[in-house]
Amino acid sequence: QLQLVESGGDLVQPGGSLRLSCAASGFTLDYYNIGWFRQAPGKEREGVLCISTTGGRINSLDSVKGRFTISRDNAKNTVYLQMNSLKPEDTAIYYCAARRSNYGFGCTVRWYGVWGQGTQVTVSS
Repeated sequence: QLQLVESGGDLVQPGGSLRLSCAASGFTLDYYNIGWFRQAPGKEREGVLCISTTGGRINSLDSVKGRFTISRDNAKNTVYLQMNSLKPEDTAIYYCAARRSNYGFGCTVRWYGVWGQGTQVTVSS
């Protein structure tokens, strides 16, 4: 069974940092593009950062450029989201998702078929 499990969400003060992890089981991430998405209350789910199989291509939401980075360790079957300089507007449930690389690269929510259960990130003083 293909499964993604996120971890690392927490309550953090504005300006703080968090690192989220997305661990895959039941399949290898080598052949999948991976995306981090988020959904705030009352808002649609949006793509935050997406990375290709080798890490050579990355798509980023404008509002997180320079603050968030995505990386992957295929040997550990894990993808990471490093979030720095967090703002209250970053508060959301963060999900990771996988898309077979042969289907193309992008950060569109509906393109991704394997999803984790999400992890809550709250930025508040």
